[in-house]
Amino acid sequence: MNQDAFNVVSIAREKMEKALMHLETELSRIRAGKANPHLLDGIYVEYYGNPSPLNQVSNIGTPDPKTITIQPWEKNMLGPIEKAIMASNLGITPVNNGEIIRINIPALTEQRRKELVKQVKQEGETAKVSVRNARREGNEELKKMQKDGLPEDEVKVAEVEIQKVTDELSLKIDKIIEGKDKEIMTV
Repeated sequence: MNQDAFNVVSIAREKMEKALMHLETELSRIRAGKANPHLLDGIYVEYYGNPSPLNQVSNIGTPDPKTITIQPWEKNMLGPIEKAIMASNLGITPVNNGEIIRINIPALTEQRRKELVKQVKQEGETAKVSVRNARREGNEELKKMQKDGLPEDEVKVAEVEIQKVTDELSLKIDKIIEGKDKEIMTV
């Protein structure tokens, strides 16, 4: 394969893999009825005048499957952390005992599980659309290169390679979605 065509395939693969990584990040934030420190990703706390991620101002742990504990490095951070969790719209209530903050993760209702499965499927579809967009962009770039003199057989080889990557990552997305659905529906 021509070096320019190879570069187009590499760029397309990179974009597709970024869509997959984004999907995994988004799914880690969906509560599946188990305590998961990633649930608190995206929560920021004022720390010496700067908004800082919660995991950079405290130790976050899961002593059991239904509890998350947050131990701030400084006791004066208990209040701001508690307020940030309450303001986060996660639907969880922190309990501050003056030393650490505990978050009890309630069991999910059947209706809530079904809503989460829908949300997971939606995230999966978004990732697949991103993968297909990367394929389309790669193929369009190859067509431009063909007009600029790249041999047609090189374009065909590169298009086949891009399609292989698309199929491979779409399959991975399906497996990730299936696994998350199973995790959510397991009581």
